[in-house]
Amino acid sequence: MSRLENVQVLFFEPSGGSWLGKRTGRKVRPGLVVYTLPPVLEVEERHTFLFRQGQRKLARFIEEAMNRHRFRDPVLWCATPRAVHLLDDLPCRGVVYDCARDWSHLPIRWESDMALAADVVFSASQQLTYHLSPCTDNAALLPNGANYTLFSRTGRPAPPELRGISGPILGYEGTIWPDLDLSPLLDAAWELPQCAVVLVGRRERNPLLARLSRLSNVHLIDAKAPVDLPAYVERFDVCLNLLREENDPYDVLPPRIFEYFATGKPVVSMLHPGQVEPYPDVIYTAHTPAEFTRLCADALNETGPWARERRQAYGQNSSWTERARQVSHILEAIGLFSS
Repeated sequence: MSRLENVQVLFFEPSGGSWLGKRTGRKVRPGLVVYTLPPVLEVEERHTFLFRQGQRKLARFIEEAMNRHRFRDPVLWCATPRAVHLLDDLPCRGVVYDCARDWSHLPIRWESDMALAADVVFSASQQLTYHLSPCTDNAALLPNGANYTLFSRTGRPAPPELRGISGPILGYEGTIWPDLDLSPLLDAAWELPQCAVVLVGRRERNPLLARLSRLSNVHLIDAKAPVDLPAYVERFDVCLNLLREENDPYDVLPPRIFEYFATGKPVVSMLHPGQVEPYPDVIYTAHTPAEFTRLCADALNETGPWARERRQAYGQNSSWTERARQVSHILEAIGLFSS
């Protein structure tokens, strides 16, 4: 949203553990102010009075912030079906539902009503578009993207943690979730001892992480600021994508894939059974740890400029700047935005 030209954005993030009555926003960049929503009592919708009381509290907080910044009849950009409970209490000239994930853990009526209320629905995969199509005639495919300019840049000095590493680097960037399947990395690190396996990102309690960390060619690096992360990815020889054990029925590609594309480096990704291969011309896809390891070796031997240039073309077409251009065009077409 903040990449749209001449647009002022108020972004409301979920409440954290240390809200302490914060009512002022944080100016993150020109045109973008971030507020933290106040905490509300977590109750089921069947407890009508308490549930509505919490939603009205959120709506009042948002409206006060809009008034503070002199927002009049803004476009409400909703990234969760939970926002459907706020729509009746907030003034607006239009509603956008941005669906970037599976929300099946929430009541299905929430998402149905959200899609019905929206002037346009953006979905992050074709499968999500099909899923939402019974509730809207105005759905548009809007996959994740990446900061192409940042990740395609080369020539940065090696980060300190990588300077002592010799041999090819098989790299993964992203959170190590408790249910992230690390078995492909265990296999690759064991079978390809000449390679360094580098993981950059926040680490949670994963049952395989201790075994992985004991291998001498595995390097665990803490999460990095977005502006610093590309220097690490630039040093990868092969970029890796892993899967969480809970199958995503809608095949949403994470931004990580498009960040990898921007570098042009080979990409090796695991697939769930029955999952459609994404970008089969430029991604090496595996269904088993052994196949994953074999494809990592194949990717290290990739030659010629064709695949690299094609990945970078995909990355450039998936830049956040290009995504913003697509959004701007659609919002202009339905009368919610004028550049």
